[in-house]
Amino acid sequence: MHDVDDAALAETLAESGPLAEPGTRLKRKAYERALRKLQVQLCHLQAWVQATGARIIVVFEGRDAAGKGGTIKALTERVSPRVFRVVALPAPSDREKSQLFLQRYISHFPAGGEIVIFDRSWYNRAGVEAVMGFCGEKEQRRFLDLCPRIENFIVDGGIHLIKFWLEVGRAEQKRRFEARIDDPLRHWKLSGMDLESYRRWYAYSRARDAMLAATDTDEAPWYIVRSDDKRRARLNCIAHLLHLIPYKEQAARPVALPKRAKADAYDDTLRDRRFVPEPY
Repeated sequence: MHDVDDAALAETLAESGPLAEPGTRLKRKAYERALRKLQVQLCHLQAWVQATGARIIVVFEGRDAAGKGGTIKALTERVSPRVFRVVALPAPSDREKSQLFLQRYISHFPAGGEIVIFDRSWYNRAGVEAVMGFCGEKEQRRFLDLCPRIENFIVDGGIHLIKFWLEVGRAEQKRRFEARIDDPLRHWKLSGMDLESYRRWYAYSRARDAMLAATDTDEAPWYIVRSDDKRRARLNCIAHLLHLIPYKEQAARPVALPKRAKADAYDDTLRDRRFVPEPY
């Protein structure tokens, strides 16, 4: 971890805040200004990762409607998907169920110059699988016992492993689920599994606490992000991610547009083709 006081990030944070009184909702314009400054730093991080061949894994976990998708979108919308690669695996196939549990996740681990973001991860075994009965208590205990050792191996191999848990409160989760029910643009986000997870709030709380107790280690700690205010959560999460990685701003090479060749000048106006109608 680098000292944020000595990094360009410190200047970014100083320029951004204070954004609003603590405990109040962050206004959109203030949020967008602060987010843009952080996204500039993410571009610097991207250049550093490419230049150094660094390998980074970022794990996002949390209850349904905790804001994982929106945070990941804010994190990745201004950078290259070839460097920031998002992995959101579906339910395992029959073949994958017969493999080692972590096998299908390891195949997505980063090569040099990549940041892999897991939108949910191997921690499914400690959460949804355990709560919904997709794995037994013995399998859950075995995972919690082995996971720190495996993650220590990952870190020892030179990969930066960063784990975020987005913590949403009961009232806010209820509000977000109700919004999904009422909004046709978000209705697709609400599945039968979401409704069941809502019903089993306390079972998820017990599973969360068991997971954190077993896998919050010095080598691969969990960072908890309060996410009742989505905008603050995104900014806080991105700022902390930048704080955790010892990136350095790379000198930009000078770029100038070359002159277009005129020796092979050609009338390139499109005519008599199927143009899209323009009702707007």
